[in-house]
Amino acid sequence: MTLRIVRLGSPRADDEGLRIGTVRRPPRGVPKAEFASRNYYDVWYPVLAPSADLVAQAQAAAQAGDEKAWKAFDKQYRAEMSAPDPSRTLDLLAALSHQTNFSVGCYCEDEAHCHRSVLRALLQARGAALA
Repeated sequence: MTLRIVRLGSPRADDEGLRIGTVRRPPRGVPKAEFASRNYYDVWYPVLAPSADLVAQAQAAAQAGDEKAWKAFDKQYRAEMSAPDPSRTLDLLAALSHQTNFSVGCYCEDEAHCHRSVLRALLQARGAALA
């Protein structure tokens, strides 16, 4: 059993399981009924998405290639994820990764400059079984 960290909209792995969208907004221009069939997500769960201000900060840091700004984003996003609801969600996902296959993801092309890279680290620290 494993948890995958994926780019939403990318082709699914054969045994990927349920795909959870950890994004602030649904995909633009895609009817809700087609989110799953177009490989975005089966369930939208914005609790694990960065706040709107942090999304803008991360995008600016990634576009500028500013590692100092990216590290600031990383620190602030980790702080957001330490709040009770996100923290409990991360604990739940880590535990579920030992029971079933599923994935979490975001739209960003480059995982290294996307909140999902931080999610990967947070889940790994909680003992998640990652693909």
